[in-house]
Amino acid sequence: MGKKDAKKAAGWKAKAKKLKSKLTKLEKRLAAALPKATSGKKPNPVSPLAPAAFPALPVIAGVEFAAAEAQVRYAGRTDVMLARLAPGTAIAGVFTRSSTRAACVLDCQAKLGGKVAADAGAAIIVNSGNANAFTGAAGQEAVDAVTGAVASALGMPASRVFSSSTGVIGEPLPYARITAKVPDLVASLDTTAIERAARAIMTTDTFAKGAMAEVQGEGGVIRIAGIAKGSGMIAPDMATMLVYIFTDAKISAVNLQKILSRQVDDTFNAITVDSDTSTSDALILAATGQSRAGEIADLRGKVAKDFEAALRGVMMELAHQVVRDGEGATKFVEVRVTGATDAADAHRVAMAIANSPLVKTAIAGEDANWGRVVAAIGKSGARADRDRLKISFGDMVLAENGWRAPSYDEEKASAYMEGQELVIGVDLGLGKAAKSVWTCDLTHRYIDINADYRS
Repeated sequence: MGKKDAKKAAGWKAKAKKLKSKLTKLEKRLAAALPKATSGKKPNPVSPLAPAAFPALPVIAGVEFAAAEAQVRYAGRTDVMLARLAPGTAIAGVFTRSSTRAACVLDCQAKLGGKVAADAGAAIIVNSGNANAFTGAAGQEAVDAVTGAVASALGMPASRVFSSSTGVIGEPLPYARITAKVPDLVASLDTTAIERAARAIMTTDTFAKGAMAEVQGEGGVIRIAGIAKGSGMIAPDMATMLVYIFTDAKISAVNLQKILSRQVDDTFNAITVDSDTSTSDALILAATGQSRAGEIADLRGKVAKDFEAALRGVMMELAHQVVRDGEGATKFVEVRVTGATDAADAHRVAMAIANSPLVKTAIAGEDANWGRVVAAIGKSGARADRDRLKISFGDMVLAENGWRAPSYDEEKASAYMEGQELVIGVDLGLGKAAKSVWTCDLTHRYIDINADYRS
Protein backbone atom coordinates (compact mmCIF):
# COMPACT_ATOMS: atom_id res chain seq x y z
CA MET A 1 0.00 0.00 0.00
CA GLY A 2 1.42 3.39 -1.03
CA LYS A 3 1.66 6.43 1.22
CA LYS A 4 -1.29 8.04 -0.53
CA ASP A 5 -3.49 4.95 -0.01
CA ALA A 6 -2.32 4.59 3.60
CA LYS A 7 -3.24 8.21 4.31
CA LYS A 8 -6.65 7.72 2.73
CA ALA A 9 -7.23 4.52 4.74
CA ALA A 10 -6.26 6.30 7.96
CA GLY A 11 -8.73 9.05 7.17
CA TRP A 12 -11.55 6.59 6.58
CA LYS A 13 -10.62 4.76 9.79
CA ALA A 14 -10.85 8.00 11.78
CA LYS A 15 -14.24 8.79 10.25
CA ALA A 16 -15.48 5.29 11.03
CA LYS A 17 -14.35 5.66 14.65
CA LYS A 18 -16.17 8.99 14.93
CA LEU A 19 -19.36 7.53 13.42
CA LYS A 20 -19.18 4.54 15.77
CA SER A 21 -18.86 6.88 18.75
CA LYS A 22 -21.86 8.90 17.57
CA LEU A 23 -23.88 5.71 17.00
CA THR A 24 -23.10 4.53 20.53
CA LYS A 25 -24.33 7.84 21.95
CA LEU A 26 -27.53 7.67 19.89
CA GLU A 27 -28.15 4.08 21.01
CA LYS A 28 -27.78 5.11 24.66
CA ARG A 29 -30.16 8.05 24.19
CA LEU A 30 -32.69 5.81 22.43
CA ALA A 31 -32.46 3.17 25.16
CA ALA A 32 -33.09 5.85 27.79
CA ALA A 33 -36.04 7.20 25.83
CA LEU A 34 -37.82 3.89 25.26
CA PRO A 35 -40.34 2.80 27.90
CA LYS A 36 -39.82 -0.29 29.97
CA ALA A 37 -42.04 -3.24 29.05
CA THR A 38 -45.30 -3.03 30.97
CA SER A 39 -48.71 -4.57 30.73
CA GLY A 40 -51.35 -2.53 28.96
CA LYS A 41 -50.67 1.03 27.78
CA LYS A 42 -46.98 1.85 27.80
CA PRO A 43 -46.12 5.00 29.79
CA ASN A 44 -44.11 7.70 28.13
CA PRO A 45 -40.68 8.05 29.77
CA VAL A 46 -40.07 11.43 31.38
CA SER A 47 -38.45 13.86 28.97
CA PRO A 48 -34.70 14.30 29.51
CA LEU A 49 -35.41 18.05 29.30
CA ALA A 50 -37.91 18.01 32.17
CA PRO A 51 -37.45 20.21 35.27
CA ALA A 52 -36.21 18.42 38.37
CA ALA A 53 -39.63 18.68 40.02
CA PHE A 54 -42.99 20.41 39.86
CA PRO A 55 -42.47 23.92 41.23
CA ALA A 56 -43.85 25.13 44.54
CA LEU A 57 -46.73 27.31 43.41
CA PRO A 58 -48.30 29.89 45.72
CA VAL A 59 -51.87 29.55 46.91
CA ILE A 60 -54.03 31.97 44.95
CA ALA A 61 -56.73 33.39 47.20
CA GLY A 62 -60.13 32.70 45.71
CA VAL A 63 -59.18 29.51 43.81
CA GLU A 64 -59.70 25.89 44.81
CA PHE A 65 -58.77 22.76 42.84
CA ALA A 66 -59.78 19.12 42.67
CA ALA A 67 -58.95 16.13 40.47
CA ALA A 68 -60.59 12.75 39.94
CA GLU A 69 -60.34 9.53 37.97
CA ALA A 70 -63.34 9.34 35.62
CA GLN A 71 -61.91 6.77 33.17
CA VAL A 72 -62.75 9.02 30.22
CA ARG A 73 -60.36 6.87 28.17
CA TYR A 74 -57.90 5.09 30.43
CA ALA A 75 -58.14 3.50 33.85
CA GLY A 76 -55.71 4.09 36.66
CA ARG A 77 -55.07 7.80 36.18
CA THR A 78 -56.67 11.11 37.15
CA ASP A 79 -58.26 12.62 34.06
CA VAL A 80 -60.64 15.37 35.22
CA MET A 81 -59.83 18.56 37.08
CA LEU A 82 -62.09 21.24 38.54
CA ALA A 83 -61.21 24.78 39.60
CA ARG A 84 -63.70 26.88 41.57
CA LEU A 85 -63.21 30.66 41.38
CA ALA A 86 -64.49 33.25 43.87
CA PRO A 87 -67.45 35.51 43.04
CA GLY A 88 -66.37 38.57 41.08
CA THR A 89 -63.46 36.79 39.33
CA ALA A 90 -62.48 38.42 36.02
CA ILE A 91 -61.90 35.99 33.15
CA ALA A 92 -59.90 36.47 29.95
CA GLY A 93 -58.95 33.96 27.29
CA VAL A 94 -57.39 33.23 23.93
CA PHE A 95 -58.23 30.22 21.81
CA THR A 96 -57.26 28.36 18.68
CA ARG A 97 -58.33 29.89 15.38
CA SER A 98 -58.61 26.42 13.85
CA SER A 99 -61.69 26.14 11.63
CA THR A 100 -62.33 22.71 13.18
CA ARG A 101 -62.09 23.84 16.81
CA ALA A 102 -63.81 21.78 19.45
CA ALA A 103 -67.26 22.41 20.94
CA CYS A 104 -65.76 23.42 24.29
CA VAL A 105 -63.63 26.10 22.61
CA LEU A 106 -66.66 27.56 20.81
CA ASP A 107 -68.62 27.46 24.08
CA CYS A 108 -65.87 29.30 26.01
CA GLN A 109 -65.62 31.97 23.33
CA ALA A 110 -69.36 32.53 23.40
CA LYS A 111 -69.41 32.80 27.20
CA LEU A 112 -66.53 35.26 27.35
CA GLY A 113 -68.35 37.42 24.84
CA GLY A 114 -71.51 37.56 26.95
CA LYS A 115 -72.60 39.70 29.89
CA VAL A 116 -71.41 38.69 33.37
CA ALA A 117 -72.99 39.43 36.73
CA ALA A 118 -70.45 41.27 38.89
CA ASP A 119 -70.99 38.97 41.86
CA ALA A 120 -71.02 35.69 39.92
CA GLY A 121 -68.58 32.95 40.79
CA ALA A 122 -66.92 30.88 38.08
CA ALA A 123 -65.49 27.44 37.44
CA ILE A 124 -63.24 25.60 35.00
CA ILE A 125 -63.61 21.87 34.33
CA VAL A 126 -61.17 19.99 32.13
CA ASN A 127 -60.93 16.39 30.97
CA SER A 128 -58.12 14.53 29.22
CA GLY A 129 -58.40 11.44 27.02
CA ASN A 130 -61.06 12.77 24.65
CA ALA A 131 -61.00 16.11 22.79
CA ASN A 132 -64.76 16.27 22.11
CA ALA A 133 -63.78 17.72 18.73
CA PHE A 134 -65.40 16.98 15.37
CA THR A 135 -68.30 15.32 17.17
CA GLY A 136 -71.18 17.28 15.62
CA ALA A 137 -74.21 18.24 17.70
CA ALA A 138 -73.18 15.65 20.30
CA GLY A 139 -70.19 17.87 21.12
CA GLN A 140 -72.30 20.76 22.39
CA GLU A 141 -74.63 18.33 24.15
CA ALA A 142 -71.64 17.00 26.09
CA VAL A 143 -70.43 20.50 26.95
CA ASP A 144 -73.88 21.51 28.18
CA ALA A 145 -74.18 18.37 30.31
CA VAL A 146 -70.76 18.80 31.95
CA THR A 147 -70.98 22.56 32.56
CA GLY A 148 -74.58 22.21 33.69
CA ALA A 149 -73.66 19.58 36.27
CA VAL A 150 -70.86 21.76 37.64
CA ALA A 151 -73.09 24.85 37.71
CA SER A 152 -75.79 22.98 39.63
CA ALA A 153 -73.32 21.52 42.13
CA LEU A 154 -71.62 24.87 42.79
CA GLY A 155 -74.73 27.05 42.65
CA MET A 156 -73.64 29.32 39.81
CA PRO A 157 -74.87 30.13 36.30
CA ALA A 158 -73.81 27.67 33.60
CA SER A 159 -72.64 30.71 31.64
CA ARG A 160 -69.82 31.03 34.18
CA VAL A 161 -68.59 27.44 33.85
CA PHE A 162 -65.81 27.02 31.27
CA SER A 163 -64.80 23.62 29.97
CA SER A 164 -61.91 22.15 28.01
CA SER A 165 -61.28 18.71 26.60
CA THR A 166 -58.08 17.22 25.23
CA GLY A 167 -57.26 13.86 23.69
CA VAL A 168 -58.53 11.83 20.77
CA ILE A 169 -60.44 13.72 18.05
CA GLY A 170 -63.64 12.44 16.44
CA GLU A 171 -64.99 10.25 19.24
CA PRO A 172 -68.07 11.21 21.30
CA LEU A 173 -67.20 12.34 24.81
CA PRO A 174 -68.54 9.87 27.42
CA TYR A 175 -69.68 12.82 29.50
CA ALA A 176 -71.73 10.75 31.94
CA ARG A 177 -68.44 9.48 33.37
CA ILE A 178 -67.45 13.09 34.09
CA THR A 179 -70.78 14.28 35.48
CA ALA A 180 -70.84 11.27 37.81
CA LYS A 181 -67.59 12.54 39.36
CA VAL A 182 -68.73 16.13 39.89
CA PRO A 183 -69.95 15.55 43.48
CA ASP A 184 -66.60 13.98 44.41
CA LEU A 185 -64.74 16.87 42.77
CA VAL A 186 -66.76 19.48 44.64
CA ALA A 187 -66.29 17.65 47.94
CA SER A 188 -62.50 17.51 47.52
CA LEU A 189 -61.87 21.14 46.45
CA ASP A 190 -58.66 22.38 48.06
CA THR A 191 -56.63 25.56 47.71
CA THR A 192 -53.39 23.53 47.61
CA ALA A 193 -54.35 20.93 44.98
CA ILE A 194 -53.03 22.73 41.90
CA GLU A 195 -50.41 20.06 41.17
CA ARG A 196 -53.09 17.35 41.10
CA ALA A 197 -55.04 19.52 38.68
CA ALA A 198 -51.96 19.87 36.46
CA ARG A 199 -51.49 16.10 36.35
CA ALA A 200 -55.14 15.43 35.54
CA ILE A 201 -54.98 17.35 32.26
CA MET A 202 -51.96 15.48 30.85
CA THR A 203 -52.26 13.30 27.74
CA THR A 204 -48.92 12.29 26.17
CA ASP A 205 -47.19 14.74 28.52
CA THR A 206 -44.38 13.18 30.54
CA PHE A 207 -44.40 15.75 33.34
CA ALA A 208 -46.84 18.20 34.90
CA LYS A 209 -46.14 21.83 34.04
CA GLY A 210 -46.34 24.79 36.39
CA ALA A 211 -44.92 28.30 36.83
CA MET A 212 -45.38 31.22 39.22
CA ALA A 213 -44.51 34.84 39.90
CA GLU A 214 -45.09 37.47 42.56
CA VAL A 215 -45.35 41.24 42.10
CA GLN A 216 -45.37 44.01 44.67
CA GLY A 217 -48.57 45.96 44.24
CA GLU A 218 -49.84 49.03 46.03
CA GLY A 219 -50.61 47.74 49.51
CA GLY A 220 -49.79 44.09 49.03
CA VAL A 221 -48.31 41.29 46.97
CA ILE A 222 -49.96 40.07 43.77
CA ARG A 223 -49.49 36.36 43.08
CA ILE A 224 -49.66 34.44 39.80
CA ALA A 225 -49.70 30.66 39.31
CA GLY A 226 -50.19 28.75 36.08
CA ILE A 227 -50.43 25.18 34.81
CA ALA A 228 -50.35 23.80 31.28
CA LYS A 229 -50.51 20.63 29.25
CA GLY A 230 -48.94 20.04 25.88
CA SER A 231 -46.50 17.66 24.24
CA GLY A 232 -47.61 17.00 20.66
CA MET A 233 -49.79 18.78 18.10
CA ILE A 234 -47.98 21.97 19.06
CA ALA A 235 -47.90 24.85 16.58
CA PRO A 236 -50.21 27.33 18.25
CA ASP A 237 -52.27 29.96 16.52
CA MET A 238 -53.30 31.90 19.63
CA ALA A 239 -51.88 30.26 22.70
CA THR A 240 -51.09 26.60 23.17
CA MET A 241 -52.83 23.40 24.05
CA LEU A 242 -54.44 23.90 27.46
CA VAL A 243 -53.18 26.61 29.82
CA TYR A 244 -54.79 27.93 33.00
CA ILE A 245 -53.31 30.89 34.83
CA PHE A 246 -54.65 32.24 38.10
CA THR A 247 -53.91 35.49 39.90
CA ASP A 248 -55.34 37.29 42.91
CA ALA A 249 -54.94 40.68 41.20
CA LYS A 250 -57.76 43.21 41.25
CA ILE A 251 -58.25 44.04 37.58
CA SER A 252 -61.18 44.34 35.19
CA ALA A 253 -61.86 41.66 32.60
CA VAL A 254 -61.27 44.23 29.85
CA ASN A 255 -57.80 45.16 31.11
CA LEU A 256 -56.97 41.53 31.84
CA GLN A 257 -57.82 40.61 28.24
CA LYS A 258 -55.70 43.47 26.87
CA ILE A 259 -52.64 42.35 28.82
CA LEU A 260 -53.12 38.68 27.92
CA SER A 261 -53.60 39.35 24.22
CA ARG A 262 -50.45 41.49 24.09
CA GLN A 263 -48.26 38.70 25.46
CA VAL A 264 -49.44 35.74 23.38
CA ASP A 265 -47.40 36.23 20.20
CA ASP A 266 -43.98 36.25 21.88
CA THR A 267 -44.75 33.34 24.21
CA PHE A 268 -47.21 30.64 23.19
CA ASN A 269 -47.32 31.67 19.54
CA ALA A 270 -43.52 31.43 19.42
CA ILE A 271 -43.23 27.70 20.06
CA THR A 272 -43.59 24.63 17.86
CA VAL A 273 -43.04 20.92 18.31
CA ASP A 274 -44.44 19.46 15.11
CA SER A 275 -46.13 22.27 13.10
CA ASP A 276 -49.64 20.97 13.90
CA THR A 277 -52.22 23.25 15.53
CA SER A 278 -54.71 21.61 17.89
CA THR A 279 -58.49 21.80 17.59
CA SER A 280 -58.67 22.40 21.33
CA ASP A 281 -56.07 25.08 22.15
CA ALA A 282 -57.23 27.26 25.02
CA LEU A 283 -55.67 29.68 27.48
CA ILE A 284 -57.86 30.93 30.30
CA LEU A 285 -56.63 33.62 32.69
CA ALA A 286 -58.60 34.23 35.89
CA ALA A 287 -58.12 37.15 38.31
CA THR A 288 -59.94 36.66 41.62
CA GLY A 289 -59.40 40.17 43.00
CA GLN A 290 -58.52 38.71 46.42
CA SER A 291 -55.08 40.34 46.80
CA ARG A 292 -54.64 43.08 49.38
CA ALA A 293 -53.00 45.17 46.68
CA GLY A 294 -54.97 47.97 45.10
CA GLU A 295 -56.72 47.63 41.74
CA ILE A 296 -54.68 47.67 38.55
CA ALA A 297 -56.67 50.28 36.70
CA ASP A 298 -54.09 52.26 34.71
CA LEU A 299 -52.24 49.95 32.31
CA ARG A 300 -49.56 52.65 31.89
CA GLY A 301 -48.70 52.62 35.60
CA LYS A 302 -45.71 50.92 37.20
CA VAL A 303 -47.69 48.17 38.94
CA ALA A 304 -49.53 47.32 35.73
CA LYS A 305 -46.26 47.11 33.82
CA ASP A 306 -44.69 44.96 36.54
CA PHE A 307 -47.74 42.69 36.55
CA GLU A 308 -47.67 42.33 32.77
CA ALA A 309 -43.96 41.50 32.83
CA ALA A 310 -44.54 38.88 35.53
CA LEU A 311 -47.44 37.37 33.61
CA ARG A 312 -45.28 37.27 30.49
CA GLY A 313 -42.62 35.40 32.48
CA VAL A 314 -45.14 32.78 33.63
CA MET A 315 -46.46 32.38 30.08
CA MET A 316 -42.93 32.06 28.68
CA GLU A 317 -41.93 29.46 31.25
CA LEU A 318 -45.03 27.36 30.58
CA ALA A 319 -44.49 27.66 26.81
CA HIS A 320 -40.88 26.52 27.16
CA GLN A 321 -41.94 23.58 29.34
CA VAL A 322 -44.31 22.46 26.59
CA VAL A 323 -41.41 22.40 24.11
CA ARG A 324 -39.16 20.61 26.61
CA ASP A 325 -41.88 17.95 26.77
CA GLY A 326 -42.21 17.69 23.00
CA GLU A 327 -43.03 14.12 22.05
CA GLY A 328 -39.73 12.24 21.87
CA ALA A 329 -37.67 15.41 22.34
CA THR A 330 -34.04 15.28 23.48
CA LYS A 331 -32.98 18.83 22.49
CA PHE A 332 -34.40 22.27 23.39
CA VAL A 333 -33.67 24.72 20.58
CA GLU A 334 -33.97 28.49 20.27
CA VAL A 335 -34.11 29.83 16.72
CA ARG A 336 -32.99 33.46 16.91
CA VAL A 337 -33.57 35.60 13.79
CA THR A 338 -32.24 39.16 13.50
CA GLY A 339 -31.77 41.66 10.70
CA ALA A 340 -35.17 41.10 9.04
CA THR A 341 -36.98 43.84 7.14
CA ASP A 342 -40.02 43.51 9.44
CA ALA A 343 -41.36 41.41 12.31
CA ALA A 344 -43.52 39.27 10.02
CA ASP A 345 -40.50 38.22 7.95
CA ALA A 346 -38.48 37.49 11.08
CA HIS A 347 -41.30 35.23 12.30
CA ARG A 348 -41.60 33.48 8.92
CA VAL A 349 -37.90 32.65 8.82
CA ALA A 350 -37.79 31.50 12.44
CA MET A 351 -40.80 29.22 12.06
CA ALA A 352 -39.60 27.83 8.72
CA ILE A 353 -36.40 26.70 10.44
CA ALA A 354 -38.14 25.52 13.63
CA ASN A 355 -40.70 23.46 11.71
CA SER A 356 -38.34 21.94 9.14
CA PRO A 357 -38.23 18.13 9.49
CA LEU A 358 -34.77 18.19 7.89
CA VAL A 359 -33.44 20.69 10.43
CA LYS A 360 -35.12 18.90 13.35
CA THR A 361 -33.82 15.45 12.38
CA ALA A 362 -30.32 16.85 11.86
CA ILE A 363 -30.51 18.22 15.41
CA ALA A 364 -31.66 14.82 16.66
CA GLY A 365 -28.68 13.20 14.93
CA GLU A 366 -26.32 15.89 16.29
CA ASP A 367 -25.39 16.78 12.72
CA ALA A 368 -24.19 20.38 12.22
CA ASN A 369 -25.91 20.53 8.83
CA TRP A 370 -26.29 24.29 8.42
CA GLY A 371 -27.20 23.76 4.76
CA ARG A 372 -30.64 22.68 5.94
CA VAL A 373 -31.02 26.02 7.70
CA VAL A 374 -30.15 27.75 4.42
CA ALA A 375 -32.85 25.73 2.65
CA ALA A 376 -35.45 26.58 5.31
CA ILE A 377 -34.70 30.30 5.00
CA GLY A 378 -35.11 30.07 1.23
CA LYS A 379 -38.51 28.38 1.41
CA SER A 380 -39.91 30.69 4.10
CA GLY A 381 -41.27 33.29 1.69
CA ALA A 382 -39.50 36.07 3.58
CA ARG A 383 -37.11 38.48 1.93
CA ALA A 384 -33.55 37.16 2.07
CA ASP A 385 -30.25 37.84 0.30
CA ARG A 386 -27.76 35.00 0.06
CA ASP A 387 -24.75 37.31 0.25
CA ARG A 388 -25.97 39.07 3.42
CA LEU A 389 -26.91 36.00 5.44
CA LYS A 390 -25.02 34.97 8.56
CA ILE A 391 -25.75 31.61 10.19
CA SER A 392 -24.51 30.67 13.65
CA PHE A 393 -24.75 27.69 15.97
CA GLY A 394 -24.25 29.06 19.46
CA ASP A 395 -21.42 31.63 19.21
CA MET A 396 -19.85 29.94 16.18
CA VAL A 397 -20.37 31.62 12.80
CA LEU A 398 -20.78 28.84 10.23
CA ALA A 399 -21.72 30.76 7.10
CA GLU A 400 -21.56 34.37 5.96
CA ASN A 401 -21.21 36.48 2.82
CA GLY A 402 -22.85 33.81 0.68
CA TRP A 403 -20.37 31.08 1.60
CA ARG A 404 -19.03 28.91 4.41
CA ALA A 405 -17.27 31.09 6.99
CA PRO A 406 -13.44 31.01 6.94
CA SER A 407 -13.49 30.18 10.67
CA TYR A 408 -15.83 27.20 10.20
CA ASP A 409 -14.71 24.16 12.17
CA GLU A 410 -16.72 20.98 11.52
CA GLU A 411 -15.42 19.26 14.64
CA LYS A 412 -16.33 22.14 16.96
CA ALA A 413 -19.75 22.53 15.32
CA SER A 414 -20.45 18.81 15.74
CA ALA A 415 -19.36 18.94 19.39
CA TYR A 416 -21.77 21.85 19.98
CA MET A 417 -24.67 19.80 18.59
CA GLU A 418 -24.16 17.22 21.34
CA GLY A 419 -25.57 19.64 23.91
CA GLN A 420 -29.18 19.52 25.12
CA GLU A 421 -29.78 23.27 24.77
CA LEU A 422 -28.96 24.81 21.39
CA VAL A 423 -29.25 28.19 19.68
CA ILE A 424 -29.52 28.54 15.91
CA GLY A 425 -28.86 32.14 14.91
CA VAL A 426 -29.73 33.76 11.59
CA ASP A 427 -28.92 37.37 10.72
CA LEU A 428 -30.62 38.33 7.47
CA GLY A 429 -28.64 41.57 7.23
CA LEU A 430 -31.58 43.50 5.76
CA GLY A 431 -33.15 45.47 8.62
CA LYS A 432 -33.66 45.72 12.37
CA ALA A 433 -36.56 43.35 13.05
CA ALA A 434 -35.94 40.27 15.19
CA LYS A 435 -37.81 37.23 16.48
CA SER A 436 -37.02 34.22 18.63
CA VAL A 437 -39.00 30.99 18.58
CA TRP A 438 -38.44 27.72 20.39
CA THR A 439 -38.61 24.15 19.11
CA CYS A 440 -37.20 20.69 19.75
CA ASP A 441 -35.63 17.91 17.73
CA LEU A 442 -37.59 15.22 15.87
CA THR A 443 -36.73 11.66 16.90
CA HIS A 444 -38.12 8.23 16.08
CA ARG A 445 -39.83 8.31 19.47
CA TYR A 446 -42.23 10.93 18.07
CA ILE A 447 -43.37 8.37 15.50
CA ASP A 448 -43.75 5.66 18.15
CA ILE A 449 -45.90 7.87 20.38
CA ASN A 450 -48.22 9.02 17.61
CA ALA A 451 -48.44 5.70 15.78
CA ASP A 452 -50.11 4.03 18.77
CA TYR A 453 -51.83 7.10 20.24
CA ARG A 454 -55.33 5.64 19.92
CA SER A 455 -54.41 2.08 20.91
